[in-house]
Amino acid sequence: MSTPLNCVIVGSGPAGYTAAIYAARANMNPVLYTGKEPGGQLMITTDVENFPGYPQGVMGPQMMEDLKNQAERFGTKIISEFITDFDHNTEGPHKLTSETGEEILAHTVIISTGASAKWLGIPSEQTFMNKGVSACAVCDGFFFRGMDVAIVGAGDSAAEEALYLSKLCTKVHMLVRRDEMRASKIMQERVLATDNIEIHWNTETDEIIGDDEVEGVKVFNNKTKETQTLDVKGFFVAIGHKPNTDLFKGTLDMDDTGYLVTKPGSTKTNVEGVFASGDAQDSVYRQAITAAGTGCMAALDAERYLTEKGII
Repeated sequence: MSTPLNCVIVGSGPAGYTAAIYAARANMNPVLYTGKEPGGQLMITTDVENFPGYPQGVMGPQMMEDLKNQAERFGTKIISEFITDFDHNTEGPHKLTSETGEEILAHTVIISTGASAKWLGIPSEQTFMNKGVSACAVCDGFFFRGMDVAIVGAGDSAAEEALYLSKLCTKVHMLVRRDEMRASKIMQERVLATDNIEIHWNTETDEIIGDDEVEGVKVFNNKTKETQTLDVKGFFVAIGHKPNTDLFKGTLDMDDTGYLVTKPGSTKTNVEGVFASGDAQDSVYRQAITAAGTGCMAALDAERYLTEKGII
C-alpha cells in the first residue's frame, strides 16, 4: 500500500475546493477526489450573484471551474473519481478506496460531499431546471422580483422560503399535499399572516408548463380531484435535502437525517483526523459562501492536527 497522504479531500463543491486551496498553500499536498457530482449543486445553477468577488455575477459551472483552477494552481492533485469505501483508524492513517479499487491511506480526511436537493420526480421539473425551477429561494428568489411564484413543501424550510419569497414576489402560491403543514406552529402562523402567500391545501403538482421558461403550473386537489393552472414564473421545490453521507454511516456521528455532526466551533467529527465541511454537515444555511467558509475551517483544523502529530 502507498505511503500515507497528508490530506485527502472527498468532494469538489465550494467546500472541497476551498479546503484544497488552503491545504495546498499550507504545504499539505492535498489530493482531492471529485466525487459522484463534480462541482456539486453549483453545476446545475445558472446565475450566481451572491458570492463575493463576482460583481457581475457568474455562472455556477464557471465558478466551480475557477475554484478548481485556483486549487490546482497551488498544487492540489485532483482525481476524477469517487470514493467507495472508508475505513477509519483511530491510531493511524485512515484508509479509503476509490471506484477503481485503489486503496489510499490518509493522515487527515476532509469530507465535503455535499447534499442533494429532493425533487418531485416529474419530467417537466428537469426540463425547466434553471429556467424557472429551483430548489433554493435564497439563491434564486431575486430573479423573480415582482412576479408570481409557486413553492412546494410544508415543513419549516418551505415556510421559511415562502416567507423569503413573499418579500420579493407579488404572490406566492404554497402547494401543500395534505390538509395541514408539518412546519412548527410559529412558522405556520407567520405564513398564514402573510397576505401575499396563498396556501393550496391537499394540492399536488401535475405538470410545469411553458416554452423556453416556466409560465405556469398545473396542479390538482387530491381530495376533490379538481385541477387548475396557476400562472407563475418561478417554481420552487422545498421538500428537503439529502446529505451525501451514506459512505460514512456507522463510522461518523450523524443526526437523524444524515448530516454529519461536528464539534461546536470546529469541523472535527467524532473520529480524530476526519473533518466535515459544507452541506454534508450544514442543514441550516446551505449556501456556496458558507460551504466555502467551512472548507477553509476544515483545512485549518487538518493543518493543526498534522502539526500537533508532528507529521508536518
